Amino acid sequence: MGLFGRKDDDKGATDSAVAPDLAALTGDYELDPAHTSIGFVARHAMVTNVKGHFAEFSGTLHLDGADPSNSTASIDVAMNSIDTGNADRDGHLKSADFFKIDEFPTMTFRSTKAEALGGDDYRITGDLTILGTTRPITIDLEFNGAAKDPFGNERVGFEGKSEILRSEWGLTWNAALETGGMLVSDKIKLVFDISAIRKG
Repeated sequence: MGLFGRKDDDKGATDSAVAPDLAALTGDYELDPAHTSIGFVARHAMVTNVKGHFAEFSGTLHLDGADPSNSTASIDVAMNSIDTGNADRDGHLKSADFFKIDEFPTMTFRSTKAEALGGDDYRITGDLTILGTTRPITIDLEFNGAAKDPFGNERVGFEGKSEILRSEWGLTWNAALETGGMLVSDKIKLVFDISAIRKG
């Protein structure tokens, strides 16, 4: 069963059977930083992947079980919290060569469109702002389910992914390799593992 509707291959299910459960998920949620990951993958030296994540962020979701187009997402990320597992590399990423965190301490995402693709698959389009530059991105999401945890919190979970070209946000630093190619890929993969708790 999807968040906003049943899968096409559900047999014997009726809209009236699933609607109450879906309607119950409608509401406002906050990201749970302890169980949410906002990460990225970059190609390094054309031969390996470097993975990283942001340790500090906040965000809210509004889910509409009756009409997914009314669902929204908003996320603010502290750029100083970038972590790739290497202090020198993290320092370089925070510097003027990359994220210029003293001038641009926050990266933001504000959704502009939400779509149900069928089953548990959804797509969120929105504005990503880095270094003061705002450009649209599209995030493909899979709904992982909803549950009440042992502490009484009502949770929903999603996994998401997207790809961007960092140069479109002014992230152009690079170094040429002797064998050809560049040290850091322009294409960056974004990966999300989201757990959100219903407000109130």
